[in-house]
Amino acid sequence: MKKSPFFKQIRESRLFWPVVALGLIFLFDAIYAPDFFKIGVLDGHLYGNLIVVLNDGAPLALVAMGMTLVIATGGVDLSVGAVIAISAAMGAVLINPALGNQLITNDILTANKTNTPLGIIILADLAAGTLCGLWNGFLVSRARIQPMVATLILMVAGRGIAQLITNGQIMTIYYTPYFWFGNGFILGLPVSVYIVGVVLLLATLLVRKTSIGMFIEAVGLNPKSTFYSGINEKNIKLFAYTFCGFCGAIAGLILSSYVKSADANNIGLSYELDAILAVAIGGTSMQGGRFSLSASVVGALVIWAFTLTMYTVGVPADALKAAKALLVLVVILMYSNQARTLLTRLAERKGAQHGIAD
Repeated sequence: MKKSPFFKQIRESRLFWPVVALGLIFLFDAIYAPDFFKIGVLDGHLYGNLIVVLNDGAPLALVAMGMTLVIATGGVDLSVGAVIAISAAMGAVLINPALGNQLITNDILTANKTNTPLGIIILADLAAGTLCGLWNGFLVSRARIQPMVATLILMVAGRGIAQLITNGQIMTIYYTPYFWFGNGFILGLPVSVYIVGVVLLLATLLVRKTSIGMFIEAVGLNPKSTFYSGINEKNIKLFAYTFCGFCGAIAGLILSSYVKSADANNIGLSYELDAILAVAIGGTSMQGGRFSLSASVVGALVIWAFTLTMYTVGVPADALKAAKALLVLVVILMYSNQARTLLTRLAERKGAQHGIAD
């Protein structure tokens, strides 16, 4: 009897390992802290650890989607944390009803009003991050600067730019309508989850239902061949970095709305490293080529589920980076050729045993 390729297709899917990793984390939680999965309803909203993973993981999932396209072209973006800071600062400053260098007093901050319409605030927020991505893309595609160096420029300067925008202040936001993006709920689920879903859907349609996705993979696999094939490598890279900046801008909007402030020094801190790890968990090669946006989103959820699990176990925040280093090691081993070969041999041996039994 011919063996069905169904399980082989599942095993070779880019979603396989991220889902397995998420399942193992949840299995540990089920054994160590059964209450981890408890979900309640408060004021018509769902709450619990799983909801926290979805809500807190949403900004990272957005950044991971943008990082996926950048890495698929053979590049990297180290500036996404700074882009988040710039976007958040832009939104916070426009919300602030004080003009110029006018002294910000308590009565101004607690007025719950703004001189700028909310739609303009959102557009300015998104435009700031998108322009940052466009700048990175210009340096990489037109100036031919190495991606790590090109994005390192904005990584270093970005938070200083955010400080200039906010005049060196931590901008506390009191404008209630702005809070909806990071603290609002629709049908019991956080608004941020729907934002990630919409961006993922639109991005997937763009890269899978048009030729852009194929061009991105071709540029990552062999840039010279794409040039001789008539594909504009420069424009593809420019698009990837611009999209990454756009995703970072949305993440900045959600984060500043969630914490109700814009702290240029801390908001989005280390998100570039977490985003790269999420993309790696999602199975995208660091050398470019084939990619999966949905697998990167699951990779972001793996990171946040792992983080929350470490806090549940009692790992202090200062030691969390050491725990993440262990996660990185596991990911590297998981995607190694030796691990893949071992898994293939086990699957073949199991299939042969079933064949003999039949």
